Amino acid sequence: MSATSNQITQLVEQIYREEGGRVLAGLISHLRDFDLAEDVLQEAFIMALKSWSQDGVPANPGGWLTVTARRKALDRLRRNATLAKKTEQLQNITELVQEAEEVDDAEVYTDERLKLIFTCCHPALALDARVALTLRTLGGLTTTEIASAFLTTEVTMAQRLVRAKKKIKGAGIPYQVPPAHLIAERISGVLAVIYLIFNEGYNSRSGEALIRHELCAEAIRLVRALHQLIAQEPSLSPNSEVLGLLALMLLNDSRRKARLSPEGELVLLEEQDRNLWDKIEIQEGLAMLDRAMYLRNPGPYQLQAAISALHAQAATPEATDWSQIAALYGELLRLHPSPVVELNRAVAIAMADGPLMGLALLKPLEAESILDDYYLFHAAKADLLRRAGNFAEAAIYYKKALVLTQNPVEQSFLQRRLAGVGG
Repeated sequence: MSATSNQITQLVEQIYREEGGRVLAGLISHLRDFDLAEDVLQEAFIMALKSWSQDGVPANPGGWLTVTARRKALDRLRRNATLAKKTEQLQNITELVQEAEEVDDAEVYTDERLKLIFTCCHPALALDARVALTLRTLGGLTTTEIASAFLTTEVTMAQRLVRAKKKIKGAGIPYQVPPAHLIAERISGVLAVIYLIFNEGYNSRSGEALIRHELCAEAIRLVRALHQLIAQEPSLSPNSEVLGLLALMLLNDSRRKARLSPEGELVLLEEQDRNLWDKIEIQEGLAMLDRAMYLRNPGPYQLQAAISALHAQAATPEATDWSQIAALYGELLRLHPSPVVELNRAVAIAMADGPLMGLALLKPLEAESILDDYYLFHAAKADLLRRAGNFAEAAIYYKKALVLTQNPVEQSFLQRRLAGVGG
């Protein structure tokens, strides 16, 4: 294979990661058929490999893929349709092909993504199905990658996705943003899925990379779109948790350039070069948090954003107000009880008052075996033991964490830590 072909292959793979979810969302929204949309998009990418090698890369790769995929869908429908049943759909797709050739409007794609996420996050679907389907359609993850993220087999995940699609079709779940009176009651479920998508991008459990920027960016875009949707609907009041989640994701995302070393190694928060933090994102995140708090309706996302804000506002690691962070985790625990929140609170208290205080708070969690399969519990305990000077026991917990994590970047970090305590 020539160097040019290699470059085209790499470019197509990059565009698949960056544009695939956006294009697929538009296809599903118009075709009303998940499987057809995925099939024709796959065919469009295969065509791109050949066409772009011969004719060069188009100025608008996403638009090219959209037009090509819609033409493929039109060809399929023409071949398979019974005239009485499919005439209207064929006419619709023909018009869509013409529109795609003439228009490339980012607002149209935003609207289509909103429609699709409300479809994927419909309350008729189980939460794990909502997350998996959204990762597949809007995030552009493969079935293999989603299976890895859920710590299950590819066959099991494929079956789960098939069931979710059948449920949407069988239940007649509409491809639309719900009417205003239903939006408010469904926002919390949509936010939960978007946050899980962001977290999969921020700290990926699948694939070789620790950070998947396209997933983080898609999650931020979706929450922005939700915020705009609410602002434009006269019958809806501002939603403090939408603002809170947007603030949280912006503040966390602001650290992305500092989270990996030039060699691709994980860099912990306290060791990051804070000059690399994105000041514009921090300022916007703080402003969104202020707007959320002004509404005086506190919720879990706002509290987490407030914690992230304290990190963002600390000029040095030593300036971090760990006592306030521990207090915020305590309030979060009251509103949203969770063993993971208990773990984070214990770590914050350890940073404020010493590792022995944190280790004491971890004992009940370990005794109840609640977080036995959560690698961050073992990594956190190992770190506190290391800070306390108990290297031998720290090595035991670093090894436990190593067994549980699948990400090679995190594995490399844990191996360095293990070596540091003589393990």
